[in-house]
Amino acid sequence: MKKPSSKIHDEIAKLQEQLKIAETREAERIGRIALKAGLGEIEIDEAELQAAFEQLTKRFRGGQGGEKGGTTGGKKGAGDGSGATSTTAVASGAAAGGTGEA
Repeated sequence: MKKPSSKIHDEIAKLQEQLKIAETREAERIGRIALKAGLGEIEIDEAELQAAFEQLTKRFRGGQGGEKGGTTGGKKGAGDGSGATSTTAVASGAAAGGTGEA
């Protein structure tokens, strides 16, 4: 049976609110991690930080698996200087992007 357009609009509005809440929750979580890692004290251009986040996202999604051995290598590499910096950068970028878009 077909739904009236008003009911569909109501469902869309509810889903948009759920999305906003989920994005806020994710941004807060990532932001807390970034602050614990000390990213809040670093002065860096937003575009540069966003690029670092995107690289980290690719790394953990397997886009750059050959370099660090995929997600497992990424977790293992997080203890070194470059891995920790990348993880921190992504966390802050996601937080900034999540709150800006929400």
